[in-house]
Amino acid sequence: MANIRTLGALAAFAGIATLAACSKPEPPNIGYAPYDKGYQSKMDLAQVEYKYPIPPAELARITPDYLAKLDQEQLDQLYGRLAAGPIPDGAFDGRILLPRGESGKFRLTEIVGGFTGTLLHLKGLVIEDIGETLWRGKVFFRDEKVLRNRIEDLSVLKKMGLVEGEPKKMNYGGKETWLLFPAKLYCGQSLLDSRRESIIIDYFFTDEIPGYQESPDYLAGRRGLKVRDEIRMIRPGLYLGRAYLDRGFALNFTLHDEATDERLREEFVKTGKVQEDCWSGTQSHAAAMGKP
Repeated sequence: MANIRTLGALAAFAGIATLAACSKPEPPNIGYAPYDKGYQSKMDLAQVEYKYPIPPAELARITPDYLAKLDQEQLDQLYGRLAAGPIPDGAFDGRILLPRGESGKFRLTEIVGGFTGTLLHLKGLVIEDIGETLWRGKVFFRDEKVLRNRIEDLSVLKKMGLVEGEPKKMNYGGKETWLLFPAKLYCGQSLLDSRRESIIIDYFFTDEIPGYQESPDYLAGRRGLKVRDEIRMIRPGLYLGRAYLDRGFALNFTLHDEATDERLREEFVKTGKVQEDCWSGTQSHAAAMGKP
């Protein structure tokens, strides 16, 4: 009897393990143009899109974990096959995807290439560490054409003397939280791929936005790091972004609204169509329907 019970327990465990394995999402089947270290080996993004179109069903399988395993050239090729989609509205969870080098981490001083003004305070600061500590995502105010960043911990900036006093919190979604580093939202030219527009998140004139708090909001603006983000839609609710500091590329990031993703994914897979708020360019967007 004991052996029968043992066998039954093992069979049940095996069944659970099988179900768990089956529930794990399969990675998307996405092709990338071959390349080596030399820049001349890299295919033009227009040709990448023509030769390696991405069907909506494969875009629907992309996850932030999948993106985190790609190298920078693959992320560039993927971004070049996306369109801007609609300007988002509401709260999105954020995740930083660093372009991996030999060291695996990037310091702000390496990206900016020197020290000016307040950048002296950022010497030796690892951007991955500050991102994981401070940043939780972004909140889009679509009608106002404004964005604010979700910040949950200011201890790093306070220790460095970059925050004076206690910044005011804002009520969003029934919760008091810091919504700092405001930016303007608009459609504009991508710094990577000029064939079609991206959604631009522009911090340069952050001090002109209502609710601006000099300390620490100035850090992202024209007297600080001169941050400029751009994003394109992978599918409704999921965006791939690129951050620039003084027009120098710094890192990739994802923005994810799980509720919108779940609600609109099936329809997106069926039709491949979404609202386009930005100029989609003259080249047929092969990524939309998986056709050249």
